[in-house]
Amino acid sequence: MRLPSPSLAVAAAAVIAASAAVVTLAAPSLGGDIPAEQAQPAPAFKDIDTWINSPPLDMAALRGKVVLIDFWTYTCINCLNHLPYVKEWDAKYRDKGLVTVGVHTPEFAFEKSTRNVKDAIERLQIRHAVAQDNSYGTWKAFRNQYWPAVYLIDKQGRIVYSHFGEGSYGATEKKIQALLAEPAPAPVPKAGS
Repeated sequence: MRLPSPSLAVAAAAVIAASAAVVTLAAPSLGGDIPAEQAQPAPAFKDIDTWINSPPLDMAALRGKVVLIDFWTYTCINCLNHLPYVKEWDAKYRDKGLVTVGVHTPEFAFEKSTRNVKDAIERLQIRHAVAQDNSYGTWKAFRNQYWPAVYLIDKQGRIVYSHFGEGSYGATEKKIQALLAEPAPAPVPKAGS
């Protein structure tokens, strides 16, 4: 067996390191806290086919509440693994001002069936609001790319935290608690007042 020359080995290592740097720089953010100066207003719910467990919700009407948006689909194993945490946060913090909205965005055609979604919601004992987003309108408005994906919206209506995939449950819950502890926004004066 012949070993490569030291200069060839160094060159190969440099190419591998450069490739890893490019992949790392091109990889999407894994979420986390969004600095206040970068926080964007949460987009409106868009092109929702059906609301389940709730009348239609309006993002503007939710100002003053902390909103947890959970993009999911009922056949995604990662979504199913993550769902108990979402349900627990909803149960634990609903009376403290948290509004949880599961945005069901289908990956497969059969997941577009409202009957199938309702059956899954019943089977999974989901009590929070679920917006059926068959046309990906809300998914696109959030520029989302992942199942599951969590976005936290502060009382001002800004996206201030996100997490994609499973995990970071402790950090997400701490962020929920911190957002709930923030003061409510001052009322906006009505025109002519």
